[in-house]
Amino acid sequence: MKYGYFDDDNREYVITDPQTPYPWINYLGNEDYFGLISNTSGGYTFYKDAKFRRLTRYRYNNVPVDTGGRYFYINDGGDIWSPGWKPVQRQLDSYECRHGMSYTKITGSVNDLEAETLFFIPGGFHGEIQKVTLRNKSKKVKKVKLFSFLEWCLWNAEDDMNNLQRNYSTGEVEVEDSVIYHKTEYKERRDHYAFYSVNRPINGFDTDRDSFIGLYNGFNNPRNVLNGESSDSIAHGWSPVASHFIEMELQPGEEQSVVFMLGYVEVDKENKWESKGVINKKPARDMISLYDTAEKVDAAFDDLKASWDSLLSSYLVESHDENLNRMVNIWNQYQCMVTFNMSRSASFFETGIGRGMGFRDSNQDLIGFVHQVPERARERILDIAATQFEDGSAYHQYQPLTKRGNDAIGGNFNDDPLWLILSTVSYIKETGDFTILDEMVPFDNDESKAKPHFDHLKASFYHVVNNLGPHGLPLIGRADWNDCLNLNCFSEDPNESFQTTNNKMGKTAESLMIAGLFVLYGKDFVELCKVLGKDEEAAEAQRHIDAMEEAVKKDGWDGEWFLRAYDYYGKKVGSDENEEGKIFIESQGFCTMAEIGKDEGLCEKALDSVKERLDSPYGIVLNNPAFTKYYIEYGEISTYPPGYKENAGIFCHNNPWVMIGETKIGRGDRAFEYYSKIAPAYLEDISELHKMEPYVYCQMIAGKDAYKPGEGKNSWLTGTAAWNYYAVTQYILGVRPEYNGLLIDPCIPTGWKGYKIKRSFRGDTYEITIDNPESLNRGVFSLILDGRKVDGNLIPYAGDGKIHSVQVIMGK
Repeated sequence: MKYGYFDDDNREYVITDPQTPYPWINYLGNEDYFGLISNTSGGYTFYKDAKFRRLTRYRYNNVPVDTGGRYFYINDGGDIWSPGWKPVQRQLDSYECRHGMSYTKITGSVNDLEAETLFFIPGGFHGEIQKVTLRNKSKKVKKVKLFSFLEWCLWNAEDDMNNLQRNYSTGEVEVEDSVIYHKTEYKERRDHYAFYSVNRPINGFDTDRDSFIGLYNGFNNPRNVLNGESSDSIAHGWSPVASHFIEMELQPGEEQSVVFMLGYVEVDKENKWESKGVINKKPARDMISLYDTAEKVDAAFDDLKASWDSLLSSYLVESHDENLNRMVNIWNQYQCMVTFNMSRSASFFETGIGRGMGFRDSNQDLIGFVHQVPERARERILDIAATQFEDGSAYHQYQPLTKRGNDAIGGNFNDDPLWLILSTVSYIKETGDFTILDEMVPFDNDESKAKPHFDHLKASFYHVVNNLGPHGLPLIGRADWNDCLNLNCFSEDPNESFQTTNNKMGKTAESLMIAGLFVLYGKDFVELCKVLGKDEEAAEAQRHIDAMEEAVKKDGWDGEWFLRAYDYYGKKVGSDENEEGKIFIESQGFCTMAEIGKDEGLCEKALDSVKERLDSPYGIVLNNPAFTKYYIEYGEISTYPPGYKENAGIFCHNNPWVMIGETKIGRGDRAFEYYSKIAPAYLEDISELHKMEPYVYCQMIAGKDAYKPGEGKNSWLTGTAAWNYYAVTQYILGVRPEYNGLLIDPCIPTGWKGYKIKRSFRGDTYEITIDNPESLNRGVFSLILDGRKVDGNLIPYAGDGKIHSVQVIMGK
């Protein structure tokens, strides 16, 4: 069943039932200041780092689910309700939540009173705007009491949960006019505070949680809302909150708007105070003045929507399939922006505490984002490279606030370095900017060890060359892309992490996935060297790639598919000889993308085995058969119940690797079949099973061995977003940036008669029409650019800033 519908004209998903199968969320903000918001107003806000600069408190895994957020309460003559249904949960006469591009609008009504709440963060601004509009649709005067509410987090989200013996005594606030300031720890080690303002006089306020809610009440029935008045409480420790109380009178047919702002301020140490103990409020006042009227807010909201018009204009498809159109043109690109900003740090499944920005993750996220804001992609690539070590290895994660490597996680995930080649090459092909290679980038954030960025790519390539096992295949280290395949761990202690515990220092556990990765992005490194005129570098690198291909064909082929690995003891993993886990998706994906053994038929055989053994109605599972017992020599992968996560779950991130592999052998029907099985818009009709948002990808869908196959988990922050965008736009629809232009190489279902693509590329615009008169999967018969025939299938880059017309006829 459905819980809403797509409004493509407004780029919104409209939720019409507040009781979705799981909270369906959205993200606010695009740069340094962010918010997570659910369809019932749950969530929280933070500045840059969800762990160290969290403004508002949120409790994960709570009962009821999604409890706590930015709430509004309405007391209409004793009838108490909230516009988003929660937290009061009073039955609404009408409800609608519109999740749009970096904004959410939630509207509810009761007894002819309608309340619309708009949430967004203006571009480049460190404040969340909350515009509340009340409309009296009755024929009587309404006297309404409006209460705002949010709960302050004491900045460090992890410490906020744990260190209660300290935290219950540290909370401090100030109140001046209609603004509530949160200044916990400001007088000592912090140079930042938060504030919550409203643009009209208030009738009261509260800053102490127990005074507002009542010690034994909940968010659903706060004592002061029930009583219809505030306490004017000042928090001294315990749990500081912010609540405004406003009395409003609305004539029949009248509407009134009230603007709230949740802001973050940093003040240099010399100007922290107005007077002793009184914080410097001038920066906050300046921020408030920018959006202190509904008109100013509306103008900023229009600017936000216009910015998304621009961001989403680089690649537009017009096809017969509305789900494909909305995924490519709107939601997949939007999710790529969110994953670029968040990596894997803060969602309703990632608490913002345990993980920072991933080296591997962030490099992959760039391939779905680079066309939107190339200059931010460039900055991110250099930030990532600065966490690399001189031998090419890298910190697995880094903290967004400091941009320094995370010692708690460390490194030795041996796939990490190669992803830097992917992101850098993708950036250069998109922009034509080779100057990034000359940027001096430190190793381990040590400026004394700075080298040109090209040297970082070289270090990434040779890290594999210098870490080969007995079969000439790459050593896996702690793990490769699959963090749960821990072949050197041998963990028996349930209190330790598989990823961070001490590993055995064996030099035998090898990864076929890294082998395919090395060949694929090694070829990119060779091509880059040739473009730069580094022919000797290219020739030397090619010799290592050739050796790796031979090693894979000799010792990595199992007869019908590629092995997954060799374990610590030198035994095969992912072989028909194994009792469980006979075949894995990762090595089939990367070795076929790299076209290893393609001419000998290995790629086709491997992909046929994927279809036979790994495919399911809801996507391709990671391995088969599922593990039914703990294999200490394999690690975490065998700890999950069958059908979940890395143990034969549908790990959506790696499904597009197989899609691309299928396009490499020309099977467009199968590539698109796999695409449509996991693309969320196609799953809207089974939302009660899928559970996750029908507008964004999730990390995992329960596999065919699971208790409930098809059930999704871990939505939003997943490499699935970038990889599926990359697969569908560049390999299925087949418009791919190269150093000298756009390559046209579609691989589509035979039933498609054609489609159109509008592609902005380095300042030019290409309006491409692709016709498929012979119902083929693949092949370009002719390409006409601005009325002139072009030999081959590469549109040469014009660089004139004009609109160019391209007609493509598929054929043999």
